[in-house]
Amino acid sequence: MESPITPDLLRRFDVPGPRYTSYPTADRFVEAFTDADYGQALAQRREGPSALAMPLSLYVHIPFCESLCYYCACNKIITRHKSRSAEYLGWLEKEVDLHAGILGPGQPVSQVHLGGGTPTFFNDDELRQLMQMLRSRFAVAPGAECSIEVDPRTVDATRLQTLADLGFNRISFGVQDFDPEVQKAVHRIQPYEQVAALMAEARRIGFDSINVDLIYGLPKQTPESFARTLGQVAQLRPDRIALYAYAHLPERFKPQRRIDAAELPEAAGKIAMLSQALAAFLSAGYVYIGMDHFALPGDALAVAKRQGRLHRNFQGYSTQPDCDLIGLGVSAIGKVGATYSQNAKTLEEYCDALRQGRLPVVRGLALSRDDLARRAVIMALMCQGQVVFESIELAWLLDFKNYFAPELEEMRELQRQGLVVMDDAGIQVTASGWFFVRGVAMKFDRYLQADRNRARFSRII
Repeated sequence: MESPITPDLLRRFDVPGPRYTSYPTADRFVEAFTDADYGQALAQRREGPSALAMPLSLYVHIPFCESLCYYCACNKIITRHKSRSAEYLGWLEKEVDLHAGILGPGQPVSQVHLGGGTPTFFNDDELRQLMQMLRSRFAVAPGAECSIEVDPRTVDATRLQTLADLGFNRISFGVQDFDPEVQKAVHRIQPYEQVAALMAEARRIGFDSINVDLIYGLPKQTPESFARTLGQVAQLRPDRIALYAYAHLPERFKPQRRIDAAELPEAAGKIAMLSQALAAFLSAGYVYIGMDHFALPGDALAVAKRQGRLHRNFQGYSTQPDCDLIGLGVSAIGKVGATYSQNAKTLEEYCDALRQGRLPVVRGLALSRDDLARRAVIMALMCQGQVVFESIELAWLLDFKNYFAPELEEMRELQRQGLVVMDDAGIQVTASGWFFVRGVAMKFDRYLQADRNRARFSRII
């Protein structure tokens, strides 16, 4: 298969835009939303009809890393002092207990995700304590989707078996690029042979899904060097691939100041790398899930897309229904009911709140009716690739064509470009449009249309 996109389309959509892991996006959260508002949302969930019917998703943020990757824009703490993780585990337990106290015991959980930072900074005993802590306060379902982000430099075959024994059935390896010069430029050295050996062992153990993260647009990358990495990844044949565009924002992310901007590929080079990746993965038999995700046809994510069951949350595309998400740990983001919330971004502020017996939420958002209606449209585009007007009208008691009249004018222009097909019943994203679905969804973002300052977002490609 060849990529159904043209260089002209790639250039036209080389613009910043949200990733829509939520709508409204996290940059719209306000400090007027407090821990008291979040506590009220939790209480309403406990008292509502969905308390036991709708499973929870749990996200735990572990911020520690042993070394700094220069490209990183995540909330992390660089340290080699392993004692810090034991102390952090104690604070997590306090936060979990506060949630359990409000929600009540036995809340069903269908999904657990450990992210970071580097979750495998925790040693085996600490990971065991963490999972036991969660299972003792929540009813984690048998066969629940339990995933963990893994730095290949922090695990070996024995540790992979331990992760499986703890109930993790999905793992994600951070690779980014296999080229030695690129790895040196971003301060992340991990040979191909090391990752290949770990993936072979993960397959032997029997993890349900293995993901590999890649980044294009890094310093010293060229279309030629990235083509070699793409070939190596195709050989490894992970179940899923996440392909991200590097966003160089040194004014926002201090580690990126160590990157020499002169070594970054120009726009034409990035476009070539993206085009190469799309063609390589499609020809290797991967299904394009949307945005920056690919999966083998038999993977649960590809199956969910075929069956129209794809969802999206703060971790990206998911097979899980649109369930409430509890974010645990420093900077973690959650969604409960019609609210979003985010914990304190510094460890000091996070611990101080817990020391006072308070949930460490410092900002968030209570969604308006307009937010909810637009979220439904944006997520339908991002996940199913279509919007059925009648379904939105029935759910939100509005006349779609009147309510979204300006947006439909924008859709007509996208239709002329071949990215969507629109008729009286709805909007359908085309095969080409899937590669620019962020650009399609942006047309329904009321905040973004009112605020043309988009430099804070990564580029669509």
